[in-house]
Amino acid sequence: MNAARKLVVAVCLAVPVIAFAQSTARIDQRQANQEARIQQGVNSGSLTPREAARLERGQQHVQNMENRAMADGSVSKREAARIEHAQDNQSRKIYREKHDRQHDFNHDGKKDKHRHPR
Repeated sequence: MNAARKLVVAVCLAVPVIAFAQSTARIDQRQANQEARIQQGVNSGSLTPREAARLERGQQHVQNMENRAMADGSVSKREAARIEHAQDNQSRKIYREKHDRQHDFNHDGKKDKHRHPR
């Protein structure tokens, strides 16, 4: 096999590995971003402890999906699409919970009935 052919074969073998690494890196980065959004909501009081716990369970579900997909050593396009769909749903839930009218501004673990005191 000549050098040019070896190069083509090497590139063809490397492309799926690169795509796989980008896919899991994107999934992992998105998970970290969503975790940070939940933590920011807890810190600001826009998420009650109960809401945060529910959202954390949703994040764990998405992580479990990724772990199952990685069990065979690679994440297929179909698996990545399912994980990203679950992340989309989770992102919407985070937004809705952070922007509803339930707050815990004083961080006592109970819903506050009134807006944050000025």
